[in-house]
Amino acid sequence: MKKIIKRMFLYALIICAILAVAVIIFLQQPQFGKAPTGARLERIKNSPNYKNGSFQNLENTPDLAEGVNMLSVIWSFLFDKTPRQVPIDSIPHIRTDIRALDSQTDVLIWFGHSSYFLQVGGKRLLIDPVFNGYASPVSFTTKSFPGTSGYHVEDLPTIDFLIITHDHWDHLDYPTIKKIAPQVKQVICPLGVGAHLEYWGYTPSKIIELDWHELADLEDGFTIRATPARHFSGRGFKRNGTLWTSFVLNTPLKKIFLGGDSGYGKHFADIGKQYGPFDLAVLEDGQYNSAWIYIHMLPEQVLQAAQDLNAQKVLPVHNSKFSLAMHAWDDPLVRITEANKNTNLLLWTPKIGETVFLSDSAHVFAQWWEDVR
Repeated sequence: MKKIIKRMFLYALIICAILAVAVIIFLQQPQFGKAPTGARLERIKNSPNYKNGSFQNLENTPDLAEGVNMLSVIWSFLFDKTPRQVPIDSIPHIRTDIRALDSQTDVLIWFGHSSYFLQVGGKRLLIDPVFNGYASPVSFTTKSFPGTSGYHVEDLPTIDFLIITHDHWDHLDYPTIKKIAPQVKQVICPLGVGAHLEYWGYTPSKIIELDWHELADLEDGFTIRATPARHFSGRGFKRNGTLWTSFVLNTPLKKIFLGGDSGYGKHFADIGKQYGPFDLAVLEDGQYNSAWIYIHMLPEQVLQAAQDLNAQKVLPVHNSKFSLAMHAWDDPLVRITEANKNTNLLLWTPKIGETVFLSDSAHVFAQWWEDVR
């Protein structure tokens, strides 16, 4: 009997060792990127936002809300069925010839989730592009909804500024970033994220890394400033080795807030006072849950954040492409539209691919999600 137990224990150790080696090998794949080293790491260590070996939020920001544990969250995600978490129908979308747009026309085109094209002041910007069809290190999980993957790198013109808010898979997509590299003139990203980009073939001269409140003078009257967000980062097991951020984009005629992922917090009001008001705020609205309320906003909080920022218009993103939380796929748009009846902000809810003219305050957007099962 003792021999059998010893043999079983040995087999278990061998299996564990094989699995450990397999995981290590898997994590060496290029899509996981590289951790900051050398001068980049030294700069990170000198950041006032980096303490005890990782970046920190300005406010206490637990991963999970009080009374919630990770086991219960995983159980709920795996076994609690949320009605309509993934749409049955194809998401409505419009095919716009982006390359044919007049370069002097100020427009925005949303690609679903947090990816969008912005043309303003004669410059072309691309924010958090994910054209790969999934938001994961492997292609068989977190697939995009039907109808949301119609745009590709080939559809885009030369990009003056590629902007990355943080290194999560649904914002920094390795295949997209690799493929679009020849079309990109400059990349703006948070501290540490440049290590991924350089590993993937971007020359250091193309990369501008910013800490919170740092300003980069671009060209032709354009500036961009990194501003705080309330979130986290990481592409593997280690968290918060790179920074997460929002951005204040100043153009010769417009001021735009590029939100990135964030829980609600006092930083929105602080940014509004320091750098507002804003012609447009692009804010995360989706993939939320009361269990992780500190790192993702509820729809009602999105509207409050827009008011804190003193924004004239708000575009709610982070929805309608991937299912990363236990809510109906259209819940972000349904709830924010209903809540906006009390705030009456100019709420932009375009279809994927729809051309939105930045100076058109009178545009009425269809509530297109109402016809999708």
